[in-house]
Amino acid sequence: MERVLIIAGSESDRKIAEKAEEALREFGIEFRTEVASAHRNPEKVEKIVSSTGADVIIAVAGLSAALPGVVASKTAKPVIGVPVGVKLDGMDALLSMMQMPAGIPVATVGIDNGKNAALLAISILALNDSTLANKLKSYRDKMKK
Repeated sequence: MERVLIIAGSESDRKIAEKAEEALREFGIEFRTEVASAHRNPEKVEKIVSSTGADVIIAVAGLSAALPGVVASKTAKPVIGVPVGVKLDGMDALLSMMQMPAGIPVATVGIDNGKNAALLAISILALNDSTLANKLKSYRDKMKK
């Protein structure tokens, strides 16, 4: 079963989701990727979120970037938003994710930064997984060199 669920808002967002997938593979984390729009397929989004056994959800979206907020409204699991630089250099998507109302948090990484979303998900999972915590520490130690 997946430990991380990645939802891309459209097929064009898949390239950002792939950056997250690469990082998750590097750490041996099971994941599943779906494509569903908060606007075009709200029922599909709700079904995906309600049926996942994942501990963390990464939601990738551009433009109005409603997907991460919609996902966060449907679960108490941590949701990480990845804004996509489609229009306005991605600032519209970034601000949409960061300005969630109180009570519906979305952790937000940089524009087009699927890799950091995966690393944040790994950090969350590592809180209860010492093997994963050690892998993450080794990874970060290598980056310092």
